[in-house]
Amino acid sequence: MFFKLAVVVSLLMTASSAADENHLGFVYNGFRSANLSLDGSAEFTSNGLLQLTNQTVQQVGHAFYPNPISFNNSTNGTAFSFSTTFVFGIVSENPAVSGHGMAFVIAPTRGLPYALPTQFLGLFNESNNRNTSNHILAVEFDTVQAKQFSDINNNHVGIDINGLESVESYPAGYYDNENGQFKNLTLISAKPIQVWVQYDGVEKQINVSISPFNFDKPRLPLLSLSRDLSPILNEIMYVGFSASTGPMSTSHHYVLGWSFMINGQAQELSLSQLPKLPRLGPKKRSKLLTIGLPIISVSITLAAVLGTIYVIRRKRKLAEELEDWELVYGTHRFKYKDLYIATKGFRDRELLGTGGFGRVYRGILPTSKIEIAVKRISHESRQGMREFVAEIVSLGRLRHRNLVQLLGYCRRKGELLLVYDYMSNGSLDKYLYDQPKMTLNWRQRFLVIKGVALGLLYLHEEWEQIVLHRDVKASNVLLDAELNGRLGDFGLARLYDHGTDPQTTHIVGTLGYLAPEHTRTGKATASTDVFAFGAFLLEVACGRRPIDPRAPTEDVVLVDWVLGLYYRGELVEARDPNLGTEYIAEELELVLKLGLLCSHSEPRARPSMRQVVQYLERDVALPELPAFGISATGLRTLSNGEEFDEFATFFPPSSMGLSVTASSSVIADSLLSGGR
Repeated sequence: MFFKLAVVVSLLMTASSAADENHLGFVYNGFRSANLSLDGSAEFTSNGLLQLTNQTVQQVGHAFYPNPISFNNSTNGTAFSFSTTFVFGIVSENPAVSGHGMAFVIAPTRGLPYALPTQFLGLFNESNNRNTSNHILAVEFDTVQAKQFSDINNNHVGIDINGLESVESYPAGYYDNENGQFKNLTLISAKPIQVWVQYDGVEKQINVSISPFNFDKPRLPLLSLSRDLSPILNEIMYVGFSASTGPMSTSHHYVLGWSFMINGQAQELSLSQLPKLPRLGPKKRSKLLTIGLPIISVSITLAAVLGTIYVIRRKRKLAEELEDWELVYGTHRFKYKDLYIATKGFRDRELLGTGGFGRVYRGILPTSKIEIAVKRISHESRQGMREFVAEIVSLGRLRHRNLVQLLGYCRRKGELLLVYDYMSNGSLDKYLYDQPKMTLNWRQRFLVIKGVALGLLYLHEEWEQIVLHRDVKASNVLLDAELNGRLGDFGLARLYDHGTDPQTTHIVGTLGYLAPEHTRTGKATASTDVFAFGAFLLEVACGRRPIDPRAPTEDVVLVDWVLGLYYRGELVEARDPNLGTEYIAEELELVLKLGLLCSHSEPRARPSMRQVVQYLERDVALPELPAFGISATGLRTLSNGEEFDEFATFFPPSSMGLSVTASSSVIADSLLSGGR
């Protein structure tokens, strides 16, 4: 009897429930004795916080009120009015980075078992996003901009119905009750934020307001949407919260208190009773040092002398020449001084990678604070420098979500520096080879493949000129913060007008990705890019390089090995062992067959990039593979029956570890062992 009485008292202290289910309400001033249903990374902290996520990457946390709630009148099918207020906070160890956000959610089930983390916020997945059968209403507090969902920025509030493309959204903030001015609020400020969500079932309108902690509710809502929720809300629904973290960016998502009411006004929270948000990271304390006056005087004098010497040397070191012809490209030319400061003097600690074409450094531009990647390459031919820069500036006008943006260049003596957007997750090859710390699952790989295909289609057919990339491979595909694939490194790219033939006559690229006709004639075409893309498809699906000297003799060439498995009816056995059993067999077979088709030694037998995209999107069925002519090097029988012996003569076995760049300006180092 005593035990039952204690339980009743505990529930009354933490949550109150009306007897009539059409006027159900509850309030939690902290969660010390809460009876919520938790899953994923969600848990209660010792001081009464509801913690939805922690610092673990790619996690989802859900917390739902455990009992079903009647949201829809079974008699006439109209949605009831409801009101909720809660206080939340997002705390990150790195205040500049957060991932990915949280949401208040009304769903037909208690928990969302198939929802994904990262930009999906633990609400949906790729297959059910935007499905009208979801019957989900959410108010999102999003801290990472996902362009695929048309997010307005990386700090906004949105109303989501059945999908993550918000039907109404606005930058996080509130309207001051005194003067009506809009004031911004930073969601990842590590400070508590109050939220009010109200739906009027008569007026068919939902309003969302937020404000800083201990502020009155704004009279003017942040979001207001006229929408009848009757088709969305079933008769029985569940209410709760969802949050998620990303592959590289994480945050603690907390709820401090929560109140809810059906057909009435949610009870105001007792803000003074709510638990406090934690502080993350060490607290820095300043130390007062006492130094004698003579020592200070000597130090100042010495510092002045050394400073003068440093300034003189620095000016000499950062000096650069600007020729008259470069004035034409002024808007695309960076100052060497800015790049030197951005990369901290090109320190090794800022080094992102090294290859035959130079070294790549991470940097932050001193004025704009934009993160960049700077590639340093040498260009010995001063006569060809002007033409090279002209093409680089033209490539800087390329705009596509699956291409790394080339921002500009800097020239200093015989050195050329190319400036790109910084891709935080680095190159794709580090997720495929050499026992990676993190591997990509099949869904992520397939999205990268489709993204690179769309980027190449843009280069070949959709821009004002035709762009030949000439070096498509995994090490030149970079991943952004959301693991979207972007084709980069346009150091070898060449442009020509639509309707004309390319004039390139130098063999450039990497062994294993070079089309046979390219090595024979030195002429690069859109079809040679398709051949390289075929090798790329196979290496992403198989987790192997196109040429692997460490493999058994008969398996050194990847495309020949895959082709053998295809003829034996064992094609899926070519998959990367790191995929395990988590893959879609139809998609895997499609990618492997398409890789073989693109690797055909006869250019006319290869598909165009537009056809490749159609195959990947399943808009067009992939044709049957031809019986002959598929080979990585052309050493096998070609479709017309000729043997390609001159290839073996031009590239003897001793050179099989070298990439080929027989251009007038650059000779590449070995790329087989690590790419660039």
